[in-house]
This record gives sequence, C-alpha cells and structure tokens, in this order.
Amino acid sequence: MSFNPGLDIRPVGYPLGFSYGPGTFGPEPEVRCLEAIRASLRDAECNGPDPVYAIAMDVGTVEHEAELRRRMLLFGLVTFAAGQIGSDPVRSQGHVHRVSGHSRWRPPEVFEVWTGTAYIYMQEFAADDPGRCFAVIARPGDVVIVPPGWPHATISGEPKEQLTFGALCDREYGFEYDEVRKRRGLAWYPVLNSAGDITWEPNPAYRLGLLRICKPRAYAEFGIIPGVPLYEQIVEDFDSFQWVSKPFLAEPLWENFEP
Repeated sequence: MSFNPGLDIRPVGYPLGFSYGPGTFGPEPEVRCLEAIRASLRDAECNGPDPVYAIAMDVGTVEHEAELRRRMLLFGLVTFAAGQIGSDPVRSQGHVHRVSGHSRWRPPEVFEVWTGTAYIYMQEFAADDPGRCFAVIARPGDVVIVPPGWPHATISGEPKEQLTFGALCDREYGFEYDEVRKRRGLAWYPVLNSAGDITWEPNPAYRLGLLRICKPRAYAEFGIIPGVPLYEQIVEDFDSFQWVSKPFLAEPLWENFEP
C-alpha cells in the first residue's frame, strides 16, 4: 500500500479479507454477499462482485488490545471488491448505529481510507426528511467523522480499485437497517456515468433536499492530527479519543456538525 496505516495488517483481494502481520490480532473476516445488501440498492436486481465486501471488526496490536477493551473502543477494517454493482459503485449498506448500552448514545464513527477512493455519505436523519446530506470524498490517509445518530454508507469512488478503510467506533457497536431499507436506501444514490465517475440521484422515497459534496477537513477540535495514521494517534493518547465511546464528552461539538 502507498499509505502506511501504522498497523501491520494488509487487505487481500482473493479471497477477500486481510493478512495479519506479527504482533497484530484480528478475526476471520465476515463477508457480505450481494444478496444481503440488495434491499439498500437502487437496483435490487443488479449483478456485481460477490462477495461485495469483507469486514474484520476488532483488530489492532496485541500490546494495546487490553486498553482498547478497557476504553470500550474498537478498531475495524473493511475492504471492498473492485468492480461495480450494475451501474452503481460498490458500496456498503446504509445504516444508523444502535444505541450503546454503556453510553446511551448512538455512537459516532471515525473513518480512515487506506487504499482506493471513498465517498463517505451521511445524512442527519433516518426519516422522510433526511436533513442535511453530505458526500465526503476521501483518499488514502484522509479521516472523516460521522456524528452520533447520522445514517451513513461508504461508497467506492473508483471501480478499478479495491477500497479499504479503517473505522474507530464504540465496542458495543451495532447497526440498524430498517428505516433505510424501507425507503430502499439513503436519500441519495451514487451512480457511475459512462466515464466511470460518480454522479448522484435523489431517492424519491425522501423529501428532496440538497447534497453537499466536499473534501475532508481538519478535525482539530476532536484532537485529530493530520498526516498521522489514526491507529498511531489512538494508542499514543487514548484519552483524546474517549469521545468515540463516550460521545457526551464532545456534546457541544455535535450541534451543527459539518464533516
């Protein structure tokens, strides 16, 4: 990889998953087949790579495993197959995070792109009125925060590349899909045009609003240091990332949040 994530774990293309280096830990990845995500796609009958993506939740270095658990923090990895799903890019299912039992909040999530190009799509509400909608285009080394309670999905921005990203979240993570699936996805659908570029079409199940497409910004108020791998920042100063599992510590920052 051109980007060094500070963690000796690498994505593998076949079979889709991860290779763990010495001193690291992680599970056998879970794979998501095409059938499992059809309910959130624009075209539920489309064809594409299968499995679509692989997930390894709870990865890291052995020396920091206990502290991650004590802090109720979890670092996960996802890698997408190259290709496209019908006329759409490879993507995750839209979801909102389940309320955490220990914090009583829907946790935020911090994404870091490792390989490929990603659009981190997010909207304020899982309701007919989605509120503000953003698609943040991110490349290797870029960090994007999704705030508590916002429905979101990750989309591959380059069909010829295998997208891989890390994600820091609450150890009691959980996904809720019902509100998104009953509207057949989130408020905006990513679509590949004839040149292979991402365009966006509104989902008619939602009240039409504006979509803002933007680049990642610096998150100095959250203690994130640009240019330093996310995992290295976490293990260097766990206190600075405790707001991920205890979102109330950053409560003033969530009001009028913009990615």
